[in-house]
Amino acid sequence: MRLPLDWLGVAPFLIFALLFLILPTMNIVIGAFQNPAGEFTLKNVQGLFTPSIMAAYWISIRISLASAILGCIVGFAMAAAVVLGGLPNWVRSPLLTFSGVASNFAGVPLAFAFIATLGPIGLVTVFLRTQLGIDLRSLGFNLLSFWGLTLTYLFFQIPLMILIITPALDGLKREWREAASILGATGRQYWTMIALPILFPSLLGTLALLFANAFGAVATAIALTGSSLSIVPILLFAQIRGDVLGDPHLGYALAFGMIVVTGIANTIYIWLRARSERWLK
Repeated sequence: MRLPLDWLGVAPFLIFALLFLILPTMNIVIGAFQNPAGEFTLKNVQGLFTPSIMAAYWISIRISLASAILGCIVGFAMAAAVVLGGLPNWVRSPLLTFSGVASNFAGVPLAFAFIATLGPIGLVTVFLRTQLGIDLRSLGFNLLSFWGLTLTYLFFQIPLMILIITPALDGLKREWREAASILGATGRQYWTMIALPILFPSLLGTLALLFANAFGAVATAIALTGSSLSIVPILLFAQIRGDVLGDPHLGYALAFGMIVVTGIANTIYIWLRARSERWLK
């Protein structure tokens, strides 16, 4: 009788995953290969290869990749400064606490915060124009654009990078750096020949995770850009919201394509994460 009791503790999680993850995913996959009459068809998946939808996927991939790369670079620098740099120890706890909150801050609140800050009449925009004579609009910056959405995504991408890479940096043994120093290695040689090769799987894995995180972001993109930027989540919303021109089964196919892309990215992350943990144990 121990087995049922042992599994009872994780039963709420299993039920939650079944109801809100597994069953909806199965419904999307099945719907992507059905027509309105419920018959099997490949027409929906073939529709993904139309120029407009392929362009939307390409824009989404570029935004996700740009925010993931920038998030990795900035987040790694901040985490390294706290863990290995000369910053005081009291900085680490507030940074990790803020990162835990900010990595989950998205959707309408995040879009409103950026509009109020960097929008056409945002606080920073008005300050730069009136006090410093810098007009962001004349310089080509538009919040409702590729780089505007990428900048918004960085608000949760950088904290997520900090949370994930900090344990990997903690895993770098002090003895490795001391041994390298004794053998005459410079700081640059230590990083390029020892630390970065060990951290490389973690960095690549986190890059894949950040890519999937940005690619699957829906609420922030819709709330911030509306229909001004044609990315996959916005096309998906347009297909399933019930308008006359909407095609729910094409929406299922769009969602199926997103599942495939994010699934590949998460698989890469899990594989590389497992490889990095072998070195850091």
